[in-house]
Amino acid sequence: MQQDYDVVVIGAGIHGAGVAQAVAAAGYSVLVLEQYDGAAKGSSSRSSKLIHGGLRYLESGQLHLVRECLHERAVLLRIAPHLVKLVPFHIPVYRDTRRRPWKIILGLIIYTLFSRKRFHMVSRRTWNQLDGLRTDRLDAVLSYYDAQTDDAHLTRSVLASARELGADVMTCAEFTRARLGPDEVEVSYVRNADRQTISARVLINAAGPWVNLVLASVYRSSGQEVDKLDAELVQGSHIVVPGDLSHPYYLEAPQDGRAVFVVPWKNNILVGTTESHYQGDPASVKPLSAEIEYLLEVYNHYFRQDLGREQVIDAFAGLRVLPGGQGEAFNKSRDTHFLADDASHPRLVSIYGGKLTSYRAVADKLLAMISKTLPVRTPLADTRTLKLPLID
Repeated sequence: MQQDYDVVVIGAGIHGAGVAQAVAAAGYSVLVLEQYDGAAKGSSSRSSKLIHGGLRYLESGQLHLVRECLHERAVLLRIAPHLVKLVPFHIPVYRDTRRRPWKIILGLIIYTLFSRKRFHMVSRRTWNQLDGLRTDRLDAVLSYYDAQTDDAHLTRSVLASARELGADVMTCAEFTRARLGPDEVEVSYVRNADRQTISARVLINAAGPWVNLVLASVYRSSGQEVDKLDAELVQGSHIVVPGDLSHPYYLEAPQDGRAVFVVPWKNNILVGTTESHYQGDPASVKPLSAEIEYLLEVYNHYFRQDLGREQVIDAFAGLRVLPGGQGEAFNKSRDTHFLADDASHPRLVSIYGGKLTSYRAVADKLLAMISKTLPVRTPLADTRTLKLPLID
């Protein structure tokens, strides 16, 4: 039977967009099914807006992840200079900061080795120019480089690139069911109250926090359900407050020592993020009152403004997919995990977790996995060098 597509991708978040681009660049036919009316309507528009190596992941020993993300940061700076900007981040260290200057410097040395971007100590003479940062009991200020982006804009640009390479994208298309056959996957969806079924060689589940909900509607030809990974959803909330910053700040939350970013965002200030366990419909996630208070407390601890709830311009929350089981979310792996129905001949691959920064590397790894199932095609482009398009 002739397949409608080589690959069908569920989800038009950053990973769905990245996979579609990689698959199309490799010369395959691909369709993206997205439940909302456009790309990046879920967690891919609710991040901290950073393209970064994850300095804090050094603390939990995830050096391979930091190295990969910093490599991908360099790629994005080349292929999307209109979307990804390198900027200096400041880390203030006070007498009561849990991580002492020597420890932060050690981390920055490792970061520098991977990124080849130097860090430095900010002169005490310029501390009064640091955006109203409190300077009493301030021991040191360190500065290093990372990058910022508009996450939703980046996702739409990657998807636009996939379209330019021949990918089809269907929005307002709700996935309902899939059946894995020996030679194809039948995929059913509803669009405009019309039920449709298409076939593909491979189905990619890039549904983000909906990943296991999608798998609950995927069956083998025998009628048996497919396996799932034990995963938990962790909510990350951000607030937007009035103000103007000259550059971003990497702060240690005084309440629990977590990393919190305070960054300039669309002529205001973005503060985030939190980590709260979430259960329920991923579409219903929203910031908790306690999270908003937590972020205001962090901001007010470091800056001389003392903002209240009435000054919060906006608040939003996204969901991370992390490994299940015991342990604090802060210390859990941020690696991307793949689950295939058959490692030697995958018809279905699900993506668990992942970071905005490393979407392209994730797509490359997934393409290598499914190449065992797909026929040989002539590549059209290399995503390592393919410039992302300018879009509105």
